[in-house]
Amino acid sequence: MFVLELTYTAPLDAVNALHADHMAWLGEQFEKGFFLASGRKNPRDGGVILAVAEDRARIEEIVAADPYTVGEVCAYRITEFTATTTVPELARYRQTPN
Repeated sequence: MFVLELTYTAPLDAVNALHADHMAWLGEQFEKGFFLASGRKNPRDGGVILAVAEDRARIEEIVAADPYTVGEVCAYRITEFTATTTVPELARYRQTPN
């Protein structure tokens, strides 16, 4: 499982100009099953996404296609973790540590 932390690197007007495209991209990732949750940070200087994929390389590929990345208005920090405990609704994502 991955935590994707976005930090805006451009003024909010530049971020807002790409917001509709970013939201459409988010929707596609939810439909494909890669994203489990997403939202803005408070204060609004970026966002957070909870994601799943077969490996980090796939996550990096997905992030590279974000209109915010393409438009150079944010930077991503990708943190991989082993989800050993979850709420029942996320049980299928539980992992056993190596």
